[in-house]
Amino acid sequence: MNFQVAGLGLDKMKLDSPQPFLDTEEGEEVEDQQLLEPEAWSTYTERRNTLREFLASDLSPHLLRRHHARMQLLKKCSYYIEILPKHLALGDQNSLVLPNTMFQLIDPWKFQRMKKVGTAQTKIQLLLLGDLLEQLDRGRLELDSLLESPDPRPFLAGWGLVEQRLADLSAVMDNFLAMMVPGRLHIKHRLVSDIGATKIPHIRLMLSTKMPVMFDRKESVAHWDWVSLRWFVTIQPAVQEQFELRFKLLEPRTQQECMQCGVIPVAACTFEVHNLLPNRTYKFTVKRAESYTLVYEPWRDSLTLQTTPGPPEGLTPSQLGKPSLPLPAPTER
Repeated sequence: MNFQVAGLGLDKMKLDSPQPFLDTEEGEEVEDQQLLEPEAWSTYTERRNTLREFLASDLSPHLLRRHHARMQLLKKCSYYIEILPKHLALGDQNSLVLPNTMFQLIDPWKFQRMKKVGTAQTKIQLLLLGDLLEQLDRGRLELDSLLESPDPRPFLAGWGLVEQRLADLSAVMDNFLAMMVPGRLHIKHRLVSDIGATKIPHIRLMLSTKMPVMFDRKESVAHWDWVSLRWFVTIQPAVQEQFELRFKLLEPRTQQECMQCGVIPVAACTFEVHNLLPNRTYKFTVKRAESYTLVYEPWRDSLTLQTTPGPPEGLTPSQLGKPSLPLPAPTER
């Protein structure tokens, strides 16, 4: 019995003789295999698997996403110069000179010049990291397109170039990972002026990174005439840090409302700002307090909150509990 379907060419297919159906990928592999001798096909399969393994491990999409996330984090970090003793002076039996003591020996003008060098080096390092990450992204796309090529013969003929590309991308990845950690600052001139001492300490300068300060958007809440703010650092430092909180009223309507702004030094990760206007929008920013060793801080977190329209029902401002703190002295916005 013949099963006929007009126009589809199935009139010769017999129900009692089922034909095997191949999925698209298997069908393509059969067609590709017909283009090569058995030995060449074996070589092609082996090299194709090598490429697939590289893309699945060394250059996987998950790994690239992690590096992109890390890159975005580095763009928000703060960068500092760290002063470390290189080694003990000959015959010196004292303990290592502390960094605070070293600052007293370093020429201030020379140190400011080194801070400019540190700023430039940090900016260049971030630009290079971005460029290396783009190279990895492009390499991933190029190698993906090779796997999708319908003809295996160009793949085999150009395998030498593919191997070189794999080696180049591995080197790019190594450079990227090595550059993720801030390195040493190269000193061309002595930072310690001639102080007439017999022993001048040997020092080295390193760039160090501090994780960004970010608002806790779930815990930061606006009320009628005050806000409760909370922020955090991804990796908590060993010692308590000092922060600088700024706020200002957005779209002030009078000259007096322009005074609704300020800069507040804070020695904790929480703070309440009182004496605000109801039903108005304020912008808050937080960062670490200025440091003598800071060289680059390209980003600071900001948060916009709107106070509520009025006091809780049945209460007057004098019954709201905690007394209001005065606003800090107005500053330039």
